[in-house]
Amino acid sequence: MSKEKTISDADVSSKAEWTEKILAPHLETETERRAEFTTSSGLPLERVYASEDCLSNGASPGEKLGYPGAYPFTRGITPTMYRSQFWVMGMYSGYGSAEEANERYRALLDRGQTGFSVALDLPTQCGYDADHPLAAGEVGVTGVHIGSLADMERLFQDIPLERVRQIRTTANAIGPIIAAMYIAAFEKQGVNIRNTRMFIQNDVLKEYFARGTYIFPPEAAVKLSSDVIEYCAHNLPEWTPLAMSGYHIRDRGSTATQELAFTFANGLAYLDQVCRRGMHIDTFAPQIWTFLSAGIDVLEEVAKFRAARRIWARLMRERYGAQNLETMKLKIFAYTLGGNLVAQQPLNNIARVAIETLAAVLGGVQTIATSSYDEAYAIPTEEAATIALRTQQIVAHEAGVCGTVDALGGSYAIEALTETIEADVFNYLDKIEALGGAVRCIEEGFYDRELSEAAYRYQRQIETNDRILVGLNAHKSEEEQKIPVFKANPETEQRQVERLQALRQQRDSALVAKTLADLADQARANENVLPALIETVKAYATVGEICDRLRAVYGVYEVSHVF
Repeated sequence: MSKEKTISDADVSSKAEWTEKILAPHLETETERRAEFTTSSGLPLERVYASEDCLSNGASPGEKLGYPGAYPFTRGITPTMYRSQFWVMGMYSGYGSAEEANERYRALLDRGQTGFSVALDLPTQCGYDADHPLAAGEVGVTGVHIGSLADMERLFQDIPLERVRQIRTTANAIGPIIAAMYIAAFEKQGVNIRNTRMFIQNDVLKEYFARGTYIFPPEAAVKLSSDVIEYCAHNLPEWTPLAMSGYHIRDRGSTATQELAFTFANGLAYLDQVCRRGMHIDTFAPQIWTFLSAGIDVLEEVAKFRAARRIWARLMRERYGAQNLETMKLKIFAYTLGGNLVAQQPLNNIARVAIETLAAVLGGVQTIATSSYDEAYAIPTEEAATIALRTQQIVAHEAGVCGTVDALGGSYAIEALTETIEADVFNYLDKIEALGGAVRCIEEGFYDRELSEAAYRYQRQIETNDRILVGLNAHKSEEEQKIPVFKANPETEQRQVERLQALRQQRDSALVAKTLADLADQARANENVLPALIETVKAYATVGEICDRLRAVYGVYEVSHVF
């Protein structure tokens, strides 16, 4: 007859005692569902977490965890967070012509959106005009085509720019050009530019290994991105001149640790460049944001956002000697991870996006854009974009997670994962610095190799069913879900070409030639090109003409590493 268990048998005071008294007998008779449990990035997960699993290195809870609004900002960058104001709800949208994108923006603003992101088509991002041979078939397909100041004026017509909390753009290789277009467009519309809140991604380094819309060699690209940071610090202190971008790195297949490490390493390259120009970190870093993914692995993602804030605070204080607390506060824009969405049973993606949104909110971010359920097929329809926006509104108003700051703070599991990610990111940063920094890692293919290996491991897990994606490799359906799919207007490209040709006939050609020549002179002299770009844009020079002139100065990047 088995020994009867008493209350003392279940009375344990440590994890070791729990393992011996409670867990071990259980494992003798039952086996766990899987031999190994990890996060989506491969971080091992303990069966149960206890106090001894976190707050390591002899640090006190106050030193490692802290409080919201206090260094190291693990628990949030303000003391009240969403109790005072929800995050900015800004959807990523734009397609076709400037008029079509304008109509979508106004519709979403009418439905409660508080900001928006301008999705640019590939020709615009790569610096080609609509009539360039390489632009054929791509004009207005994956975003809106912006070929000149005239398009930018149409894009913002009748939008209350001074009342929108945040307007973002994907411009990277052409970040300085888009910044100049915003400035020129606002001046023409009579908008008080200092009351606007423009958010320019302007992080070109990740393009070389995660996305592909680069133009110039990396060194020149860092210089141009830094021109925007310097100009905004002096002239537009409310603008965000750089959003260090990890989203695309994660979408390429990185782990959560790689996403943060590569993002911050790239960011340090820009900061170092600006500091070498004689500017102190406290004069420009408070304007800088980061752009991260919000994945579906809730525990890992919450820990990632919390670790990101702690890492940034330490870097600013320890590496750059920052004194201003605003410099140390990492502001995060999170986009629910499109790479997690699948084409099979696409309506399931609504649930995925809701979970990813919840992870971002529990992680304490400042801006969220939600993916639409149809993005595995094409850019979102208006209906799908509205559901994505409603997902944010439901989480904000109904989920009950905004009433307390850092609701998961103090969770043994969350704190342990936060510390693990923090330590792993600093190890990566040390390795990247030892290899010569971000630019050298791009040129020699280090980032490419790391991401390719991570993406391969992820894909193999799907193929072997070690990672389950509902509807794709498990719980499949014989009946295909039919959903409406966005189709680009085939007339958009021809109309854009015709407008471009008319613009070239109507503008002052001599003024265009002069401003382009002045721009090239400033570039060759290694001066900040923003003032010259603004004048060039005002003369209605096109994106393609401007990029061609800069290509002649800086050259064009070609990948040299092969692996």
